[in-house]
Amino acid sequence: MTELLPQPHDVVVALDIGTTKVCCLAGRKNTHGKLEILGIGKVESAGVLRGVVSNIEKTVNAIREAVDICERNARMKFRSVHVGIAGQHIKSLQHRGILTRDSDHTEIARRDIDRLVNDMFKLVLPPGDKIIHVFPQEFTVDSEQGITDPVGMCGVRLEANFHIITGQITAINNIYRCIEKVGLKVADLTLEPIASADATLSEEEKQAGVALVDIGGGTTDITIFHEGIIRHTAVIPFGGNVITADIKEGCTVMQPQAEKLKVKFGSALANEVFDNRIITIPGLKGRDHKEISEKNLARIIQARMEEVLDYVLWEIRRSGYERKLIGGIVLTGGGALMLHADKLTEFHTGMACRIGVPVENLAHGYHEKVSSPIFSTGIGLLLRGLQDIEPGNSQTVDNQNVSDDREPSNVSEEKGPSWFDTVFKKTKEWFEAEPDLDFERKK
Repeated sequence: MTELLPQPHDVVVALDIGTTKVCCLAGRKNTHGKLEILGIGKVESAGVLRGVVSNIEKTVNAIREAVDICERNARMKFRSVHVGIAGQHIKSLQHRGILTRDSDHTEIARRDIDRLVNDMFKLVLPPGDKIIHVFPQEFTVDSEQGITDPVGMCGVRLEANFHIITGQITAINNIYRCIEKVGLKVADLTLEPIASADATLSEEEKQAGVALVDIGGGTTDITIFHEGIIRHTAVIPFGGNVITADIKEGCTVMQPQAEKLKVKFGSALANEVFDNRIITIPGLKGRDHKEISEKNLARIIQARMEEVLDYVLWEIRRSGYERKLIGGIVLTGGGALMLHADKLTEFHTGMACRIGVPVENLAHGYHEKVSSPIFSTGIGLLLRGLQDIEPGNSQTVDNQNVSDDREPSNVSEEKGPSWFDTVFKKTKEWFEAEPDLDFERKK
């Protein structure tokens, strides 16, 4: 057995703890700034229900197994991971912040925005809730509205609209507990649909207006972008598992058989399936084989998929951006692998639809397995982790780094040299450098 090397500082590890799978990915940026995948570990999940940890021991075992596989692939021992969070407990709200500055002559700096963001973390929430992310939307400087980046402007009154995402403290603590039991540290906690958006959406789509719909096993996550800004996030508490449950009931088969029928023969559009195709599955001990019509299977899937899409459409309407989404809908997650899922989405919602695969930021020569929509969240977590380790990148919206009351600032606290010291140093350098230059010219 080869000895595992310690995790280098430029390698980021992502952990996607889902209802159907636990996925661990390790990656780093190559010389061209693209994401290079170093290791993949994917195992079945047992202790997660609708995106929330319901059994600590089973989840810990699944995480340990996925991490072990990934460590062997990457040939290194991991220390910290970037983790995704989802579930029915996730809520979002809008809030407005105001900052009155001392002088209108000084430019608005990054620290002013950081101060506004930090104030949002002090909001009074319902008992048991905690802020996960704070996203600034538009800024207003002295009644000048619709500013996306006020840094460098002058003004006394700085206002901003914020999109705030909250989650249950118990659900967050359970994730931390599971990862600590495996012997790892949590580097950062990110809402899963936001990570998926980073991996699958282009900047053009975010500007035009787009709804990302991540259909997972236990939850369907929605993120709406417009003019490059997150406008709405929502988690619908069911996904692909309810389709499997419907097949189990409708076709009177066992759960594993229902899952195989869905994955291998399932179609989201019954009209696209031939009438006379029959699937034969083995019967229980000593009983005859069972025959299932592929058309009936598609009808069961379509009925449930339409119900999921009804919820998606309701969330899009609730956000107020229904008529502003030029980019339409992007489907990702395991549910996007269903045959004709994009066609059904177009027919049912009346919006353009495409399947989102997380390959845009990957380096050439990536493994074919990684190009599946099921890895969207994992690759998105890697991309966010790599942004965090870039020099000079301040994590103003990170729930870990703003938990204390100190104000993050891009201004160093150390006093710079005085005017006299600077002049003295420059003069000294000039006298020292001048003779050398003369000697070089004489040669």
